[in-house]
Amino acid sequence: MATAKRKPRAEENESPHVSTAELLKFYRDMLLIRRFEEKAGQLYGMGLIGGFCHLYIGQEAVVVGMHANVQEQDSVITSYRDHGHMLACGMDPKGVMAELTGRRGGYSKGKGGSMHMFSREKRFFGGHGIVGAQVPIGTGLAFAHRYKEDGGVSFTYLGDGAINQGQVYESFNMAALWKLPVVYVIENNRYAMGTSLKRGSASEELWVRGQPYGIPGRAVDGMDVLAVKAAGAEAAAHARSGKGPYILEMLTYRYRGHSMSDPAKYRSKEEVDRMRAEHDPIDTLKKKILDGKEANEAALKEIDKEVKDIIAEAQQFAQESPEPDPSELWTDVLAEA
Repeated sequence: MATAKRKPRAEENESPHVSTAELLKFYRDMLLIRRFEEKAGQLYGMGLIGGFCHLYIGQEAVVVGMHANVQEQDSVITSYRDHGHMLACGMDPKGVMAELTGRRGGYSKGKGGSMHMFSREKRFFGGHGIVGAQVPIGTGLAFAHRYKEDGGVSFTYLGDGAINQGQVYESFNMAALWKLPVVYVIENNRYAMGTSLKRGSASEELWVRGQPYGIPGRAVDGMDVLAVKAAGAEAAAHARSGKGPYILEMLTYRYRGHSMSDPAKYRSKEEVDRMRAEHDPIDTLKKKILDGKEANEAALKEIDKEVKDIIAEAQQFAQESPEPDPSELWTDVLAEA
């Protein structure tokens, strides 16, 4: 990446061979996340989404490439920048959009909003609003996989800001000690909540933070969905084989601010424009598809239309779904065990 201080090793950038169907699925899935997030930003600006809203625009290749390695028994957990992860897990865009807008048809019945959505069916254990809180929970999910002997892996996502939280290292230690099947995916978008990596981290190589615990890992071009898929396959195989945790540092970039209230004045417009022009994950894959004659422009436009229709349907569903009844304030608060 042109603006990064370092690059993944050459062999880590090699793109694996994938089928045409898989290439087109990656394109569709990344485009779906991009268009969904753009619509969410628009609805936030219209006042139809309240509270916080953290968009995933620019980072789509990370979750799409990683999810290509997720099996039915695996679990996924992440932070508050979570809409893309939900969609990659196969959660219904209508339910996600309805939750964002606080409607009864949402995944948390309109009571959770952007940062509190879950799906036991898709084994998505939430976005979490407390920085780094998902890491010990994801480690616990890995312990459950090992205890049940179900062959599952916990895919636990965190950011370059969360990596400095103390509970992350408690989790690393326990995961390594008990050889838990967990892949820690650091989405290094370089600015955390608004502080550049070089100003907030004594070491700019984040994957090495696991080395004191004997956890292997590597840095990956997180703007290349095929490189992500290949690295994810290696990491998942390591964890699934009983060798314990693995850390992947995804060198990625978000185009928007940390949240909708962040003007992102800590970086230049020229930097963002350069990243969009030279490293956009969707444009890069589109070029690969066309150059390799995997599909033509007409086929890609058909995918674009399909995605546009899905987003329009999600918006309509969300706006037509009723708001929760005030009595819902007292439900889902306590679970009798």
